[in-house]
Amino acid sequence: MDVPLPHLDRPFDYLVPAELDPAAVPGSRVKVRFAGQLVDGWLLERVDSSDHPRLAYLEKVVSPEPVLAPEIARLARVVADRYAGNLADVLRLAVPPRHARIEKELRAAGDQPAAAPAAAAPDQPVAAPTAAVPDQPLAAPAAVDPAVDPRGWRDYPTGPALLRALTDGRAPRAVWSALAGEDWAARYADAVAATVAGGRGAVVVVADARDLDRLDAALTQLLGPGRHACLSAALGPARRYRAFLAARRGDVPVVIGTRAAMFAPVERLGLVAIWDDGDDLHAEPRAPYPHAREVLLTRAQLAGAGALVGGYARTAEAQLLLETGWAREVVADRATLRARTPAIAPTGDDPQLARDPGAATARLPSLAWTTARDTLRADAPVLVQVPRRGYLPSVSCADCRTPARCPHCAGPLALRSADAPPACRWCGRIAAGYACPECGGRRLRAAVTGARRTAEELGRAFPGVPVRTSGREEVLTTVPGGAGLVIATPGAEPVAEGGYGAVLLLDSWALLTRADLRAGEETLRRWLSAAALARPAPAGGRVVVVADGALAPVQALLRWDAAWFAARELAERRELGFPPAMKMASLTGPADAVADLLAAARLPEDAEVLGPVPADEDRERMLVRVPRARAGALAEALHSAAGQRSARKAAVPVRLQVDPLSLF
Repeated sequence: MDVPLPHLDRPFDYLVPAELDPAAVPGSRVKVRFAGQLVDGWLLERVDSSDHPRLAYLEKVVSPEPVLAPEIARLARVVADRYAGNLADVLRLAVPPRHARIEKELRAAGDQPAAAPAAAAPDQPVAAPTAAVPDQPLAAPAAVDPAVDPRGWRDYPTGPALLRALTDGRAPRAVWSALAGEDWAARYADAVAATVAGGRGAVVVVADARDLDRLDAALTQLLGPGRHACLSAALGPARRYRAFLAARRGDVPVVIGTRAAMFAPVERLGLVAIWDDGDDLHAEPRAPYPHAREVLLTRAQLAGAGALVGGYARTAEAQLLLETGWAREVVADRATLRARTPAIAPTGDDPQLARDPGAATARLPSLAWTTARDTLRADAPVLVQVPRRGYLPSVSCADCRTPARCPHCAGPLALRSADAPPACRWCGRIAAGYACPECGGRRLRAAVTGARRTAEELGRAFPGVPVRTSGREEVLTTVPGGAGLVIATPGAEPVAEGGYGAVLLLDSWALLTRADLRAGEETLRRWLSAAALARPAPAGGRVVVVADGALAPVQALLRWDAAWFAARELAERRELGFPPAMKMASLTGPADAVADLLAAARLPEDAEVLGPVPADEDRERMLVRVPRARAGALAEALHSAAGQRSARKAAVPVRLQVDPLSLF
């Protein structure tokens, strides 16, 4: 039943009246009466008998369409158990809302719902897959089926073997580190085509609509139109439901999309893939907060399918897959790497400081300025990445440097343009008469410079050069050839025809000094994604990072060695007891409610309770840490405790998150 109460997170038995028997198929949406009310539900299984002597009848079959596939029901149960959540919450993420008009149109066109095979209830144990472990190493190149051209995968010694394994119906698991300038969408299309050539289907998840458009175009070119479906919440209810039904009915063998596609039903699943798994858009913001990478890897385990985790950077979670032997590495050799990588230089090392003593404090040191000037003179575009959008997203007192806060809500003040008064970023109130509470000063200075202010400054520094901005307000997808400046925030960098002649990475301190466990990892991910758009060094491509060259993320960028940095990060987290080396759960809520839940939870003996720390307003946060082997016991204990609280109708909820992206 679609009821968000932990103590009701189990299947219920109902009788099927004779008039509803033809339509009441497993996987269909139904309505049942529970506690005197009509509630929505999912028909999981039809059986001949029940252990309960008195049963109520189904009230209604909302639709005979079996939208919930048996394998997705099993997957949803496993995901709910892993994240200490409810099955109903996961099913709400897995199956889009019904669109009756689309079902009616399909029936009018003669399309019939897919047959719904009998399936065990999703809370029953799932047998371990027999084809989950790669049966052959990806150690050397292998010839592939003539129908599947390895093309760009030849730059990676084990790439052709990956395609051959997919074509042969095996289940290879790979972590792929992409080269600079790599057409990752074409490489993923190759892997999908190899899977389809082997008679199986594929699910590919990307972070945002821009990546989805690139992958959509690559698959259309390789497989032809109508061979795959796109799933994204941005499509709208009708288009999304039509695409979902196409996948559920087996009309297409491939589904691609944003995190909405991680539960997409695909017949004979042979490959699950995710691009740039470190992007925080892959984390679902709704309960039980699953991550697309973990859902896809769980699918691969349950279905015995192959798995591909790719990106320019590498997360500690992906590195753990390699170190535990769950996956194999797909990387280029050093000679190919040197030929494909742009020339990368920092501004904060000793030689640069000797030439330009102001480089340690300047926002645009001389090396960055001369690189941009020379590139523009060569009639090549320049990409400038800045971490913050807007004009001046943060200001402070010009006299005492105290951060300027809103007098009403204490939110940060910002300037939207050069002549706009300061306004609060939280409540939106104008603070035209702002006076510093510390010194009484009325003059403001920039604390953080945004993309639009950067575009304004560079436009004055390079008069006559076209300046474009790409960010949340306006996202560019491509940039035509010729000289020009492109100012972009991370994730919004457009692709330039022929690649950028230079890429400038500014305001590195704003990324590196964040109070976040993943600050270094996220910084390197954003830098590599931008630097990958530059031309190779032999073609004149240059990257300048405004940072000290001794920092570990900068060293990884200079060598284009995300694997080294990921191994270093994982080793440090293992030593400190942080994810993914350990499993952690976060409990957020009022102090009394959090204490009540912890008191009711039968935590594993080796669990460590850390905290409390302030969360927001009057709430606090507690962390529970256990070894990875005890992750299931921790999730079960927390879910059971939440069920006890909901059974006695505790008024104040506690937010439960397993493996939260942010710990601090």
